[in-house]
Amino acid sequence: MLSSLLQAWRRRRWQPDRAALALYQDLKPMVVITGASEGIGYALARRFAAAGNDLIVVARRPQPLEAAAARIRADFHVAAVPVTVDITQPQATGAIEAALADQRGFADVLINNAGMGLAGAFIRQPPEAVVRLLDLNVLALTRLMRHFLPGMRVRGRGGILNLASLGGFAPGPYQAVYYASKAYVLALSEAVAAETAGEGVRISALAPGPVSTEFHRRMGSERSFYRYLVPPASPDRVAAAAYRGFAFGWRVIIPGVFNPALALALRILPHRLGTAIVGWLLKPRWQETSTSSSPTTRD
Repeated sequence: MLSSLLQAWRRRRWQPDRAALALYQDLKPMVVITGASEGIGYALARRFAAAGNDLIVVARRPQPLEAAAARIRADFHVAAVPVTVDITQPQATGAIEAALADQRGFADVLINNAGMGLAGAFIRQPPEAVVRLLDLNVLALTRLMRHFLPGMRVRGRGGILNLASLGGFAPGPYQAVYYASKAYVLALSEAVAAETAGEGVRISALAPGPVSTEFHRRMGSERSFYRYLVPPASPDRVAAAAYRGFAFGWRVIIPGVFNPALALALRILPHRLGTAIVGWLLKPRWQETSTSSSPTTRD
């Protein structure tokens, strides 16, 4: 009953095009999840599978991805089709579409989870790592969103869940490019959500704080103060909050009890003060003379 009322409200401005809708008549809805082999992406895949959704799971590394897909199929008895592709490459969209066509499906929900981080001073980051981060966190996410959104609007259903971060609410000295990329994800998601309001499509940004995955260790931020002061959440809890918020169509989903208050504080603090506090929390304390930092990719 509640879901029907929510869907009716979301479709208040939707004008069905019968000819266009006929193209999807014999196809099944599927959830496309990037970065689905581990961490938050894998937890999200399991949460959507538990609700009975068939999945297209995407990541770069074939063995972890195929193992993750096999576990999901065994546990939930849904389709979980692995697509091994680097989503920053031009052929990525075509590979996902080919998998959907093989399943006679369409992308009902897109979850843009894949991403990477960089820790350390901006000037010490290898230029190729900075470009790689922007390609993955910004360009690939935007490309996939732009590709799948038109079909969702035609169908008047489904939506997009983009993985942002609590860090998107403020500049992040010593993780400058990563924080800036997540600010972009927040801004893009909220703007497109406003543009498509009433057309049946949900656009949400998930903005967790630290999460208990390998992400922070790989990017070299384990010795930063925020890792000691901000308790990490489990991927399963983040995924449960994301699923619940997306079901209700929240534009920004901030899991946890304290994180919404932190996000509000970052918005209302004087800008220079907030940036100084975040910089103090993020500054690496382990190799002050390091010349570079290693990128970490979430897939």
